[in-house]
Amino acid sequence: MKYPLRNLVYEKIREFENLTDSELLNSLTKGGVELTEADLSKTLMDLEIYGLIRVSWVTKEKKRIELRSAITH
Repeated sequence: MKYPLRNLVYEKIREFENLTDSELLNSLTKGGVELTEADLSKTLMDLEIYGLIRVSWVTKEKKRIELRSAITH
């Protein structure tokens, strides 16, 4: 049974609570999950739409990813 990519990405984000997209991609690759930047971006967008994470731009090339439960208003 194949574990959905969205779940793998979300579990990795939960492990760190906040990280950059490049850190997430490196961590997933080390864990044996091969995906492209396009696949990662689509998955992050899905998770953000579901209200589970928040993605913001740090620089032109780098995104910061945070758990919604870790964000305080």
